[in-house]
Amino acid sequence: MYPALTPDVLTELRRPRPYPAVSILMPTHRREPDNAQDPVRLRTLAAAARKRIEEDPEVSRAVRIDVLEQLDRALAEVDLVHAEDGLAILVAPGEHHVWSLGRTAPARVVLSDTFLTRNLVAAQAAERPHWVLALAADRVLLWGGNSERVAEDTLHGFPLVRQYENPDPERQERIGDKPSTFQDEETKAFLRQADGELGKVLAADPRPLYVVGEAAALALLDAAGPIVRGATAQIPHGGLAQADAETVRKVVEPAVRAHVDAGISDALARLDKARGRQAFAAGLDEVWRTAAEGRVAQLVVEENFRVTVRDESDHLVPAEAEQPGAREDIVDEVIERALDTGAQVSFVPDGTLSDAGRIAADLRY
Repeated sequence: MYPALTPDVLTELRRPRPYPAVSILMPTHRREPDNAQDPVRLRTLAAAARKRIEEDPEVSRAVRIDVLEQLDRALAEVDLVHAEDGLAILVAPGEHHVWSLGRTAPARVVLSDTFLTRNLVAAQAAERPHWVLALAADRVLLWGGNSERVAEDTLHGFPLVRQYENPDPERQERIGDKPSTFQDEETKAFLRQADGELGKVLAADPRPLYVVGEAAALALLDAAGPIVRGATAQIPHGGLAQADAETVRKVVEPAVRAHVDAGISDALARLDKARGRQAFAAGLDEVWRTAAEGRVAQLVVEENFRVTVRDESDHLVPAEAEQPGAREDIVDEVIERALDTGAQVSFVPDGTLSDAGRIAADLRY
């Protein structure tokens, strides 16, 4: 399984690399018969990358051998059987990365001193990542989720397992400190520990948080600490500290959907207010220019909005993908620019912004 696209990971991927930093991007398909073309396209792009690396006079023999070896390793890690909507292969001297994207990407091969990350940035934003904390009296698990799946996170100090000083069952029965109860101070201290560890996770990777547990566990959230107490939603459901990923996903799905719907409503309301105070941009050309100027405070994009354009001075004009200078991922570029300047980015269902050219922004000025 490919690792999660966290803010820290994206920051690391965007730093300069020794030349050549090779980026191979391509669209992929989830279902037959469209997915039959994916292996062919991947072989074609990989061959093009190899040819460019081998023929580049700026690449020394030692570096060429290293990068080609890293490319072979990356290709061996690609899993097209479980493909999503896009694939990114990033290779540089001494390293390689493979990412499956929930957002399509144009087919391209780029050699530079940085990786091409705009498609990864846009995909990470579109996936609406969130955290799920599953509480039990003796065990706390953390799950990382997005719009399609969840996976247990074991990289940030979780799971936490409570250690009992005296596991004698007769003593537990006599004084009532069974793991299934939430009354003793040790359990409260254990949940406070979880709150502290979770605070570190959210500081590094802020996401909506859904806390799941028995009603008795949720009743202790006030004592657990401010992080858990301030969760996006609390979901009374026991047993998830031992559940599989699909069960966790299904339990939190209604709360996640409700939060997404509320976010869409808030974003559209903000656009309406922006219209009223004449701080509103609509259409790709206008939003692209204001994003480049750092003026976008909130960017709102239809989920599947893709368009190919050509940059002609200060304006974008429609273009065919095969034309010289065509930019197939201009929407992802706008998203990346907006995020780089501190803007919030929201995705809305297709057709929501039909009167605004499918992309709009609330401007700072």
